[in-house]
Amino acid sequence: MLKIVQTTPYTDQKMGTAGLRKKSKVATQENYLENFIQSIFNAIGGVEGKVFILGGDGRYFNKVAIQKILKMAAANGMKKMIVGQNGFMSTPASSRILLQNHADGGFVLSASHNPGGINGDFGIKYAVASGGQCPTAISDQIYENSKQISEYKILETADIDLSKLGTQKLENMEIEVIDPVNEYVQMMEEIFDFAAIKKLFASGFRFVFDAMNAVTGPYAQKIFEEILGAPKGSVVNYVPLEDFGGLHPDPNLIYAKDLVNLMYSSDAPDMGAANDGDGDRNMILGKSFFVTPSDSLAILTDNYKYIPAYKNGIFGVAKSAATSTAVARVAKALNIGYYEVPTGWKYFCNLMDSQRITFCGEESFGTGSSHIREKDGIWAVLFWLNIVAATGESIEEITRRHWQKYGRSYYMRNDYEGIDPQVANQLMADLEQKLPDLKGMSFNGFTIKEAVPFIYNDPVDGSSTKNGLIVYFTDQSRIVYRLSGTGTNGATLRVYLERYERERFDEDMILMLNGLAQVSRVIAEIPARTGKTKADVLT
Repeated sequence: MLKIVQTTPYTDQKMGTAGLRKKSKVATQENYLENFIQSIFNAIGGVEGKVFILGGDGRYFNKVAIQKILKMAAANGMKKMIVGQNGFMSTPASSRILLQNHADGGFVLSASHNPGGINGDFGIKYAVASGGQCPTAISDQIYENSKQISEYKILETADIDLSKLGTQKLENMEIEVIDPVNEYVQMMEEIFDFAAIKKLFASGFRFVFDAMNAVTGPYAQKIFEEILGAPKGSVVNYVPLEDFGGLHPDPNLIYAKDLVNLMYSSDAPDMGAANDGDGDRNMILGKSFFVTPSDSLAILTDNYKYIPAYKNGIFGVAKSAATSTAVARVAKALNIGYYEVPTGWKYFCNLMDSQRITFCGEESFGTGSSHIREKDGIWAVLFWLNIVAATGESIEEITRRHWQKYGRSYYMRNDYEGIDPQVANQLMADLEQKLPDLKGMSFNGFTIKEAVPFIYNDPVDGSSTKNGLIVYFTDQSRIVYRLSGTGTNGATLRVYLERYERERFDEDMILMLNGLAQVSRVIAEIPARTGKTKADVLT
């Protein structure tokens, strides 16, 4: 039975760089989810006759939200919804399934790397027909609708059984429940040399993959253990849980501490890897050795010929402005296209669609290619395994060979969390105002060459986006300032530090960047404005 529900708007439903993310207790307020979903339907001109995909990372409130979305979609005249079995679907798999089925759009219920549970976070990513996150122009329309919404449509009916594969009906809408793992596995087999990786594991190569109790556990077990032959138990924390078993599903040195401790132990495997909540981020480790995401993007780009799908060449590569300049040096050496975009995966999509780039990545542990329109954690892990299999070198040897060839960017991100949003916005506004006056000034031995806002002019659609502030120094060092768009608790000021070295490759990262970190706090007046004398998180 169709029901039209009267509602009042919420004023905080503006999407960030990767969808809408809120505390679970906010998202579960009366009509909160329904308002947002109906606002999307309204902003895109309705969903009558359209095909969408739907799934999520299994976090708290996903089961309830998926049932609500199905009933709203049917009430609004959607033709078909393709749903992951039991509501599960990784973000990379969702992009593949959306593209394969020529769907009009899709929803992935995830707050990515943020904690889950009733006291954690909930999120919704909305993808468009290209398979990627919706452009800013559309998210702005959705936000405007959310501020004016007065009613939404929903069916009053029993919940749908999503445990069984196959097709069923909800009023006039077809619901197809699929196994989201199979299509993804097939895609990976088309890209990488699975035979070579099988031989690598058969030779005794030891590998551990931490799924962090998140959505890629079943994908990883299928690919690494069942197909490629990694020993049983190589994939750990493989059961998706609503609260991720208390883990913070962010694959970095802080939150993947069990994996990090193992890889720095006397009995370390040859390679360790981890994914985040929805499977689009990755971390790569060798024995007592960490590969930064910025270096990883550069190394994958430089070694593309080892991968069957790319052996005939790649169009180019792009990175976010905050990511280190390591890949820029590779692009120059390979004479391929190179682009620097704002933070947010959606900015890569036009470049991929127009065949300007094949690879892309961000410093926040995200790398991917044009095989889909999202970053892809397992893809990055398989890429590294394929390089190891082809070269016979260890993770550390591959990385050091890269440094010898191109030099090393010592790189680190400092996060200042939980700042009052007004304070954070004023800090950025005031810093931008004084950027021109910084040119030529010296701090701690670092002389400023140029200080400017980062402005990206999209070569495809002509749009212009300002995203962060960059301070360049005469020794090729950089500081980038930006406010995060993915937090749910106050504002997070992110400060990215980069120092380039051509000969010294074995220095301590923190010691090498300590002076630049001090400069970053002085320039932006961080202690005086926020009360913070050091960063809350270093990555």
